[in-house]
Amino acid sequence: MTRPLLLLSALFLFLSLPGCSALQGLFASITPQSSTNSHNHQSVLDQLTPTVRKDFEQLSGLRHRDLLSAHETVEKVPAQFKRRLIVEALKQPWGGLTDLERQGLLLAEMAAGGSINLPALLDVLEAGMDRTSTFYKPIPLPTNSSHKELLAFLVGSLEHASLHRDKALKNLTEAERRFLFLHAGSIAEHFLPQVSNLSDRTGARIKADLRFAELLEGQVDYASLIAAAQVLARLANERWLQQVAAAWTKPLPASAVPPGVTGDVLLVQETSYGLIVIGGPGPNTYELDKYIGLIIDVGGNDLYRGMIASSVNEDQGNAVVIDLNGDDTYAGAPLGLATGRLGVGLLIDHNGNDVYQLGMGSGGAGFGGLGILFDTNGDDVYMGNRLTQGAAIGGLGLLLDAAGNDRYTSYGFAIGFGGPLGVGAVIDISGNDHYQCGDTYPSAYNAQDAPNGKPGDPLYQFDCFGLGAGSGQRILTKKIEWQTHSLAGGWGILLDIEGRDHYESANFSQGQGYFFGAGMKLDLDGDDEHHAARYGHGASAHYGVGLFIDRQGDDHYGSSGPFYNGGVAWDSSVSLMIDAGNGRDTYDFNHSSGLGRADYASWGLFIDDGGTDQYQAPSGFGDSAEKSVAGFFDLDGKDTYRLPPDVLMPDAVRPGNGKLFFHPQGGIFVDR
Repeated sequence: MTRPLLLLSALFLFLSLPGCSALQGLFASITPQSSTNSHNHQSVLDQLTPTVRKDFEQLSGLRHRDLLSAHETVEKVPAQFKRRLIVEALKQPWGGLTDLERQGLLLAEMAAGGSINLPALLDVLEAGMDRTSTFYKPIPLPTNSSHKELLAFLVGSLEHASLHRDKALKNLTEAERRFLFLHAGSIAEHFLPQVSNLSDRTGARIKADLRFAELLEGQVDYASLIAAAQVLARLANERWLQQVAAAWTKPLPASAVPPGVTGDVLLVQETSYGLIVIGGPGPNTYELDKYIGLIIDVGGNDLYRGMIASSVNEDQGNAVVIDLNGDDTYAGAPLGLATGRLGVGLLIDHNGNDVYQLGMGSGGAGFGGLGILFDTNGDDVYMGNRLTQGAAIGGLGLLLDAAGNDRYTSYGFAIGFGGPLGVGAVIDISGNDHYQCGDTYPSAYNAQDAPNGKPGDPLYQFDCFGLGAGSGQRILTKKIEWQTHSLAGGWGILLDIEGRDHYESANFSQGQGYFFGAGMKLDLDGDDEHHAARYGHGASAHYGVGLFIDRQGDDHYGSSGPFYNGGVAWDSSVSLMIDAGNGRDTYDFNHSSGLGRADYASWGLFIDDGGTDQYQAPSGFGDSAEKSVAGFFDLDGKDTYRLPPDVLMPDAVRPGNGKLFFHPQGGIFVDR
């Protein structure tokens, strides 16, 4: 399939997504562009489904049909605000997972097209949450480089975005706006995927969380918030920004420089939407705690502190920072760097080796708004806290990095995390990147697996919920009146298009879904290292959906265990892990189990497309229990299976090259 045909078919899919209309497609603000350097990525599931699906369903027989019948009732499970994308994957795994992958490939194609595609990219992400933008008429880009026309475009963009934001919030009272703005901080600090201790304090927070979600779903015109973000995203246009850099060159006198700003300043313009500041080509410092609508810095190694591309209060709608060049440092406050709260927070850095010090709830994060961080070039470092780097609850969080050897680190709920009513995504286009999440929040499993353990002990575990993870907030109680306060999860995405990448994470990560949340991790090219822990590499639990696909390369997979890696599903969930292509892959799961495993009415599948592979795991390999279906499929290549010496397994169910067998409790193993 040629690239134009791929993009056209992807756009057709986009128009057919839940919440998207042909009208929206016809009036998209910018025609999506495809990069000539991007790879032509055909759907892996489209290729493999004809090969695997028939055998999997026929071999599992009645068990498979009974499972799908049981999943038809998932909509009746108490949880508010379930999303169609996730419900359909639970009910029809093949179709739902294929739709997830296709949307990921569409995101990859659009992201590779650069800044011009950013508005359309937002629409595709929001479509997964059954949301789309309202129609808006784009402001024409300036036709010349006069100060008057350039400034008119700047002010006009801020004005149009503000009008959309006002429309979005018009049904909220002042008290409701203030509640939403302030409670975003509480959510960022206290969110947990499961609440089982219903004290007075936690009960009050649960009620407030439900009110937060109800107001966003019922009172906020979210389509207009998306439109506001798309208006501002057009400011990322590089050609226009170069016109700005060339038009303003003379520094203002020191008396005209706003408080908190040092270095040469070329323009200060007061507007109804906050100050517009253009910084000079040398080093600048920006201490941001005031109502600044837009900063454009044309160069220099700059330092930004405080509320960077983020609203300082509920009255400020939108905030934008654009830096054109230099090795910059961004030290954001909590909820204070490319964070959207009741509006849009947009940070664009076009060039340089940058450092992002990300406080809680920042770095492309949305809480009742849209937070977008777009870095186009350089070897960047993203140091995160919790709910950072493409994270959202009740909104959208996007971190898009176009090029460079980058490093992403976080505590948890990060690097592509979608909480209730949220879609969070990290998209990295090229470079040899390193991703790390975990080692901060001790896991509840320690009470059982390491009751006397401490950090550093082999059995001691941490939680991550990141690197492409979606999670709801599950209220675990027998009290019916509290069960209705449970919130279904959102969509978390980690998409790395090319490069030799290293992934390291703790429990619940790397394409992981929890409680009506969907997590997706796609790595499209490169020899990669994927190291996770419990519930990793395409995993799900409690009505979750997990998808993990590595398309190309000689890859190495590892886990600290102690259980469940590689296409594994628990409690009415759906999971799929695929390693495509003919790479020589190694699965070092001596401390874990999985590679196609399902328990308690779940669907789990592992597929390796081909190549000479090595497998090491004590158990799993397509095993299932408790009315579940699971499969292990290696489709080609001379493979090696090494079980630990203390594992005794009958020859009839011992994994091997060229074997097909059924596990005693169900499940299928196929090596062709």
